[in-house]
Amino acid sequence: MANKSSTSTKFDAPLSHSTNKATHNRDQFFVWREFVWGAIAGAFGEGMMHPIDTIKTRIQSQVLLSGSQSQKSIVQMVQTVWVADGLRGFYRGIAPGITGSLATGATYFGFIESTKKWIEESHPNLGGHWAHFIAGAVGDTLGSFVYVPCEVMKQRMQVQGSSNSWNSAIMKDKMQMKSGAEMYGYYTGMFQAGHSIWKEQGLKGLYAG
Repeated sequence: MANKSSTSTKFDAPLSHSTNKATHNRDQFFVWREFVWGAIAGAFGEGMMHPIDTIKTRIQSQVLLSGSQSQKSIVQMVQTVWVADGLRGFYRGIAPGITGSLATGATYFGFIESTKKWIEESHPNLGGHWAHFIAGAVGDTLGSFVYVPCEVMKQRMQVQGSSNSWNSAIMKDKMQMKSGAEMYGYYTGMFQAGHSIWKEQGLKGLYAG
């Protein structure tokens, strides 16, 4: 009987250790899963909505670009972008857009779960709605450190369209007449845009707005 009990204990110990390890790994995976799926969701949403966001950005900025108070409708702006730049015009700035959405989705959902779990375990009195509120604020704030510079680059690239559109004589004349100063150069890509903004305006340029 003693041998049977000893044998049972001997086999139960590894089994218990394995179960605890599996539970620990599952808990760890749960937190990282939120980061991963949050990033995927953010990138997917940005990829799907980017053409619409481009039209919105163009409509919002057309008064500054043209100096005219008459604004084009959505349909007119879609036609303008299509004629000037084709399909790629709707996807200008998608690289910084997806990068910002990846970071925001990962930090927002990942830190929400991590912070909420930490608050509920270490400060039970702040559980429930307060845990969600604090976790959401932390996640969204941290995500903004990456999202805002990416948004600045994305919107500038959306407004520029293709190099032919941006460098046209009419566009240059209108911009210089409106602003009274030479506009920034054409951005060939995300990294060149970030470097150019940093060089010309510093950190405040990347965090404008």
